[in-house]
Amino acid sequence: MGIIKEFKEFAIKGNMIDIAIGVIIGSAFNKVVDVLVNEIFLPPLSFLTDGINLENKKLILREAVTVDGVAKPEQIAIGYGKLIEVSVDFCIIGFVVFLVVKIMNTIRKKANDPKNATEETPKNIELLHKMTELMEIQVKQLEELKQK
Repeated sequence: MGIIKEFKEFAIKGNMIDIAIGVIIGSAFNKVVDVLVNEIFLPPLSFLTDGINLENKKLILREAVTVDGVAKPEQIAIGYGKLIEVSVDFCIIGFVVFLVVKIMNTIRKKANDPKNATEETPKNIELLHKMTELMEIQVKQLEELKQK
């Protein structure tokens, strides 16, 4: 029964919903990046390389020998073109994630600053700020009493 209770707590706290939203957004983001790489970045790269389709590039180690219309043995090749495509995907994803995290950190920093009126500060940060101000006032009062 412990596992069922833990699962209920997990589901009720919203973690399961957060994970589901993350997976859905991640899969949609993957589609966007695929289109961005295949339709935006690879064609100019292919143009710069004189129309060579990088995805199908390979280093042939052994050619297939055709005997009576049957290839014996089969061709052996290292397909490095797909590696180039995946590397471009990785760089784009990394850069976009970096930008998203940078923007989120900027927004979070503004939201956590109680003196910034442009963003709504979370209640817990507001309360902590007020407590800090009250403690600073008390310290000043104690210092003034010590000096008298």
